[in-house]
Amino acid sequence: MEKWFNRMAEAVAHATGRPWAFALCLGSVLTWAATGPVFHYSETWQLVINTGTTIVTFLMVFLIQNTQNRDGAAIQAKLDELIRSGQGKNAFIGIEHLTEQEVEEFRAACARAKERSRDV
Repeated sequence: MEKWFNRMAEAVAHATGRPWAFALCLGSVLTWAATGPVFHYSETWQLVINTGTTIVTFLMVFLIQNTQNRDGAAIQAKLDELIRSGQGKNAFIGIEHLTEQEVEEFRAACARAKERSRDV
């Protein structure tokens, strides 16, 4: 189930980021707006666009979040490997799992190290 969802989420995220997807949405909104006078700008006419956009937005939030989570995890794994195999300090591996305050302490330590290197 998870692999299927990941493949589907990636495919939808890829497809919805294309110019034709934007054009399709724009065309839908323009068609809806053009039909306003035909339906006398009724509540049902307004409900159609409100319902449609709400459903699409609701579903897209989950798909985009899934894609972002996987991308973030992949980038973090790559950074961890660069740190592990290179000149970076191994203490930085996994800091994304720390509290916000602990991460701020790491950032402050980096800023101090930068200042010290500038003074040399």
